[in-house]
Amino acid sequence: MFNHRDMNHRHPRKFLGFILLGAVGIAALGLLVMSLWNALLPALFGLKVIHFWQALGLLALSRILFGGFHHRHGRGFGPGLRHRQHIIQRWESMSPEERETFKAGMRSRFGKCRGGQEA
Repeated sequence: MFNHRDMNHRHPRKFLGFILLGAVGIAALGLLVMSLWNALLPALFGLKVIHFWQALGLLALSRILFGGFHHRHGRGFGPGLRHRQHIIQRWESMSPEERETFKAGMRSRFGKCRGGQEA
């Protein structure tokens, strides 16, 4: 039988793995921006060569100007919206007893909510 308590020991490693993966991804993007800038723009337009930290700043500036800070998950007609509609449909088709059983299972699996109260 699958024991959810065994999974709780992996969460810190998984979190650190995501942090490490994010840092490597940001560094790779910074190097990519720096390399493309230095390979193309000085020769084409006579601009100065930039270093890594300037490339990261340029990346952040372009994110602020063109990408914003909002999350795009579930917007539009992508798979996120379909998934959310599927979950809502399943919830609405449950009986009150099934909903309580589901809630109790979530409480036993995840514990307390963000507010410190039981879910």
